[in-house]
Amino acid sequence: MENCIFCKIGKGEIPAHKIYEDQEFFAFLDIKPHAKGHTVLIPKKHGLNALDYNDEDLSRLMCVIKKIMLILKKKLNPDGFNVGWNDGSAAGQVVPHLHLHILPRYNDDNGGSMHSIIKNPQVDVEDVAKLFK
Repeated sequence: MENCIFCKIGKGEIPAHKIYEDQEFFAFLDIKPHAKGHTVLIPKKHGLNALDYNDEDLSRLMCVIKKIMLILKKKLNPDGFNVGWNDGSAAGQVVPHLHLHILPRYNDDNGGSMHSIIKNPQVDVEDVAKLFK
């Protein structure tokens, strides 16, 4: 997409602190990091979210996530990782291009788990389960 900032980063038109690159993916340090080594991974092929990619693309994406985690583990030696993406504005997606955040985690970083992103105790799992029957 012509005006997409992540497409421009993937093409090298906008500078970034590269962590990893191959023909299909580009990973770089987030310019507003939430952790030491906070990395953003993008497919070079434009798509809004995971639904815009085929299964083969997404399988390769998972393999690249592992490569980046190994790079970060070697360079920064974190105690763990959070990996995820925001899909849609309701979930906090700001840039309309699939991108994953790989956040190295450290025992003393005071961060939370994925479960700390949203808390909605009014949700009744039994009512929701009925929708899938």
